[in-house]
Amino acid sequence: MAISMFLSMQVPKKTFQEKKVAVVNGKARIYKPPELVEIEQKYISSLSPHVPERPLGGPIALKTVFCFRADEKHKAGTPKATKPDTDNLVKMLKDCMTKCGFWKDDAQVASESITKCYADHEGIYILIKPIGV
Repeated sequence: MAISMFLSMQVPKKTFQEKKVAVVNGKARIYKPPELVEIEQKYISSLSPHVPERPLGGPIALKTVFCFRADEKHKAGTPKATKPDTDNLVKMLKDCMTKCGFWKDDAQVASESITKCYADHEGIYILIKPIGV
């Protein structure tokens, strides 16, 4: 059973890598700044209608296409070769997909394709396919 969706939303420019460190009682603590908490909530809200009845088992192939708004300088269909990096973009999305229950653990993602491009409609296309089923 493949799951396909398009999350019509502004693609976040802040990524998982932008967590902050604070010193509390002499100990370093890592925390999520409010912007990352907000992005996580937007992801979960957008993903929730697409969650399968039960988490997918076994190995999974995941395809994500991050579609940034095309403009006069960047035409629709052209690749985006500037920040944020693809690995940083997909990390929080996969963590949110785990929280939502698409799979038990994002370690199940055995095959992955991540694309960044400019498009007329901003958002994130996601295709999830069990492998070997």
